Amino acid sequence: MFKNRYGITLVGDLYVPKNIGTQKLAAIAISVPFGAVKEQSSGLYAQTLAERGFVTLAFDGSYTGESGGYPRNVPSPEINTEDFSAAVDFLGTQSFVDRDKIGILGICGWGGFALNATISDTRIKAVATSTMYDMTRVSAKGYNDTVDAEARYNLKKQLNEARWTAVENNYADLLSPNNLKKEQITAETPKFIAEYSDFYTTKRGFHPRTVNSNPNRSWTTTGMLPLINMPILEYASEMRAPTLIVAGKNAHSRYFSEDAYKALGNKNKELYIVKGTVHTDLYDGSGKNLIPFDKFESFFKANLK
Repeated sequence: MFKNRYGITLVGDLYVPKNIGTQKLAAIAISVPFGAVKEQSSGLYAQTLAERGFVTLAFDGSYTGESGGYPRNVPSPEINTEDFSAAVDFLGTQSFVDRDKIGILGICGWGGFALNATISDTRIKAVATSTMYDMTRVSAKGYNDTVDAEARYNLKKQLNEARWTAVENNYADLLSPNNLKKEQITAETPKFIAEYSDFYTTKRGFHPRTVNSNPNRSWTTTGMLPLINMPILEYASEMRAPTLIVAGKNAHSRYFSEDAYKALGNKNKELYIVKGTVHTDLYDGSGKNLIPFDKFESFFKANLK
């Protein structure tokens, strides 16, 4: 357990390679996908990269999983960016970690927060993302930027009206589930929604502490307001740390990765597209070893030295 600078206690699983002796190793803080917990994708990434020689930390973000913060299920572009820096603080104070060799890896919506954290935190020496989202962009503009200013105003109006009820319950009111159960999926269900449900609501990826698995509720009713109004990556052109951006070729989210790659100002950057994969294939490899761990390993070994 460790605290961020807001005083919220974060909980993570620390993975350490065997037989390290007195060495100080490179370390990687690894986030969950947006609305997930450390026992899912980030735990898989952390375990695999630890087997390849890195100290790794898979952590739950503030207000979710086993981490602290109340009310529960609150997203925040500021606090979730800070969570990465707090993870760096924790890793850098371990006797077996070289604090000059710390990187981060963000999955899904936390990929955007990972880039944002690296732009802000100069201690982060390398950053990678996997199947990333910019949650502030999609919250404000919808998929493929289809939401205009009028629609955005109406959405903000709806969310702010919800505050009158939420304030009576300490802002703890929760939205309806954000994933369908597998049996609710039909031929008309958008493919990417079906893919999310296939991961989060089945044995493949279900976890009782996961916002995205919850069959009853999801995020707080007012939670998306800061995501709409406080965009991340405003200073992408000032990125200096080496960056690897990984996306599935057939992922509905691929454009987030491509646009982030174009916006980054550093020369040491790479966009790596994984053929034959959709967004959720890079959560767990879909049982087919689809996550390019060799690529992640070579990237971090080259840049955390």
